[in-house]
Amino acid sequence: MSNPLTDFSNILTSAAEKGGASTILVDARKRYPASGIAYAEDLVLTADHVVTREDSDIKVLLPDGKSLKATLAGRDPGSDLAVLRLAEKVLTPAKTSDDVKVGQLVLAVGRPSDAGIQASWGIVTAIAGPARTHRGGMLDRYIKTETTPYPGFSGGPLLNTEGEVLGLNTSGLSHNSALTIPVSVAWRVADELAKHGSVKRGYLGVRTQPVEIPETTRKALNRDQSRGLLVLWLEENGPAQKGGIFVGDTIVALGGQPVNDPDDLFAALTSDTVGKPIVVEILRGGKPETVNVTVGERK
Repeated sequence: MSNPLTDFSNILTSAAEKGGASTILVDARKRYPASGIAYAEDLVLTADHVVTREDSDIKVLLPDGKSLKATLAGRDPGSDLAVLRLAEKVLTPAKTSDDVKVGQLVLAVGRPSDAGIQASWGIVTAIAGPARTHRGGMLDRYIKTETTPYPGFSGGPLLNTEGEVLGLNTSGLSHNSALTIPVSVAWRVADELAKHGSVKRGYLGVRTQPVEIPETTRKALNRDQSRGLLVLWLEENGPAQKGGIFVGDTIVALGGQPVNDPDDLFAALTSDTVGKPIVVEILRGGKPETVNVTVGERK
């Protein structure tokens, strides 16, 4: 007769072992090492805040105990992600899943020492976003769990009970707690970092403040939207000014996406919009108008 507790324990052990096969020790800072995830055969995805050394002094320790030098392929402080490149294609890329739900049982895994992996378990407590980070970026989505983020866990994976990676854990995005960047976000950023070394972010060159849209004007928008962004300042010769936006206009949508607050504006200006014209819906004198603005790149 099987023991349910033993079966449960075996499931967690198996998941940790599977996930541990793609969990890397990242030695790239003065303090204790951190963790990383095998993103490709020669690429390690980790947390940006744990990479503080020069290229010549970055090392990784593989699950089989082999130590290799690595170089920085790209980093994005805003999302706290960095990609390290190895000279050899020796990694087993992590198996991933974007199927995550509140209440789901998960494991946080790290490899902060040469003694092997460490793990803690808990449940997913929240899935939210978009949210601005204190590192100047925007997360489309993030996961919160009740797992314990032990020292050196930043850059390591959050696993489901099949050992598949749900996201990358980091303590570098919130002053109050560790968060998990879902694979849908982290892998997209990692792809840009591996190809280009950085992530482009768009900007319009405006300063705004949220304002209420009068009831009579809302009807003219043909949608249920109660707030927009009043333009208070324009960068001289910036994208918005060149596109025909004036101080006093109220921005209500970008590319068909309603804009209610500054975070909505920030989230709409993705890397895909940089250098391309985007339709900006505004209210001018209480009447809806549209202008085409070529999105600039935030430096």
